[in-house]
Amino acid sequence: MLESGLRPAQAYNLMSHEAGGIQSVGHTLTDHLNYISRKKMKEIEGGDAQNVIDNLYQRQQKDQDHFFRFKLGGGDKGNKLTAIFWRDSQMMEDYKIYGDVIVFDTTFRTNKYNLICAPIVGINNHWQNVMFGCAFIANETQETFEWVLNTFKKSMGGLDPISIFTDQDLAMSKAIQKVLPNTRHRLCIWHLIKNAVSRFGALKKDPEFKKVFNKCLRGCITPEEFEQCWEKMIKDYKLKQSKWFNRLYKLKNKWCTALSKDFFSAGILSSQRSESTNNAVGFKARKSTSLTDFFKIFDNTIQRWRKNEANADFRCANSKPSSNLPMCGILKHASEIYTQTLFREIETEFSHGLKCLTKCIDEVGSAFMYEVWIEENEKSKQLVSFDMTNNTIECSCKNFQEVGWLCYHCFRVFFIHSVNRIPDKYIYKRWTKLAKAEYWKRREETTTKSEAQQQKYMPWRTVMARKSYNLILKSQAYQETRRLLEVKYNDIAKEIEQVILNKISEEAQEPQQTIDNEEHQMNIPVVEDPERANTKGRSKRIKGFFEKGKQPKQKKTKAMTVQGEGIEYGTITPIQKPTLF
Repeated sequence: MLESGLRPAQAYNLMSHEAGGIQSVGHTLTDHLNYISRKKMKEIEGGDAQNVIDNLYQRQQKDQDHFFRFKLGGGDKGNKLTAIFWRDSQMMEDYKIYGDVIVFDTTFRTNKYNLICAPIVGINNHWQNVMFGCAFIANETQETFEWVLNTFKKSMGGLDPISIFTDQDLAMSKAIQKVLPNTRHRLCIWHLIKNAVSRFGALKKDPEFKKVFNKCLRGCITPEEFEQCWEKMIKDYKLKQSKWFNRLYKLKNKWCTALSKDFFSAGILSSQRSESTNNAVGFKARKSTSLTDFFKIFDNTIQRWRKNEANADFRCANSKPSSNLPMCGILKHASEIYTQTLFREIETEFSHGLKCLTKCIDEVGSAFMYEVWIEENEKSKQLVSFDMTNNTIECSCKNFQEVGWLCYHCFRVFFIHSVNRIPDKYIYKRWTKLAKAEYWKRREETTTKSEAQQQKYMPWRTVMARKSYNLILKSQAYQETRRLLEVKYNDIAKEIEQVILNKISEEAQEPQQTIDNEEHQMNIPVVEDPERANTKGRSKRIKGFFEKGKQPKQKKTKAMTVQGEGIEYGTITPIQKPTLF
């Protein structure tokens, strides 16, 4: 019950209810609390941080592709934990497929050491959260962010994402420019919308202003439309002298959707996915939560996400989506190749296309140029070029380049020319049902070998289980036979344990193959806990740089003020550079 997230008092009440009353439980609430306290103390008797590091080393022995790095510094011996990053083999497989867009958010501290939780998240083909890695860091300096991003990049074989979404932190922005120069850095519109309200003043009561501001953020399609909308807003509401709005305008290339159509962003307009990640991870975490407890909570969260993904994969493989529109032509094809979540996006685009008006403005042989717009919205007009010879289509809204599926303007032109299948060149594999087909194949081969090893002993287990059960049935009628069976069972169990211990001892004395690379050495360093922070009265969420207009002041611990690089430990860097499927 404790590992499921119930608090001790809640667990005791549940046990009391199931037992029929407190008098039937067999122990008091004090006994209950003491037992849990002793259990937690035993788990971290070697140190909270040391327990987490030992856990990572143990996982690396079981999973060869498990990757982690941590830094030590500060304290009398320079061995206090100051930063840690880890990811498992499944995260690397997911990154190969869905790592084109990542979200990196560092606005939450959810443990007693005031360390910053920095999950790196993406989205899968069902539009669900998928974890790529996680870090705990002691501060928000450029040097620290560079270490996290460099370590993450190394763990993924050097593969850069196409786009990265973050909050408004100046140090993080500089780190991204240095470590990921080829990645498009986008700011979080979710944060902008949430925090802009505090900058509106009296305008926060004006619904028309909010509507205009939101249109500037994500409602404009072309750069020209954005410039006109922004200029009109500044002029009408007399914001020309506002430092906050002027600073926001200088960063327009990082948040304006009209200026980011040429970069793939999977349709993410905010870091809300990372926000939901922090909420999911921090749901059971408190300011007094230890690193060991948080590590368990985080692991459970990842397992829950993967279970949700497996359920979605099962639904896609065993059911077909329904539609209010006739399931023919392009819609039928889309239902066969895309996941059910993405099919709803295609269905929406297709339905908008049916309401559009078109006008052919140019025709050269098999090539056509159309104007397409929604009847009641003349400003939605876009230019669509279409070549019938090879079914090549391109729209001025650049929806495909930005999100990975065609827009309703293109579907309208396809409908006019009776194109009943989406051309292969416009099917982005990361959105399809078979996005992880190659991974499934490799996992099946590995599972088959593992099952074959288990099948080797199955006949013997089956025979012995049947013999044991028959013997139990024969012995249950008489007290003497039951006692005789129990005594003999205990004797046999002790003999088997001794044989197993002897075998393990013999195997341990056999010469083992040594690895010279120092990164492979399993000499686990002594790790001390970070300085515990005084969290009384501390807000759960930290305001970012852009929200305050300056770097947030925070109470520094000794772990935060460590000078120098510190000493880095962990697993070897993957050699081969992975490629996206």
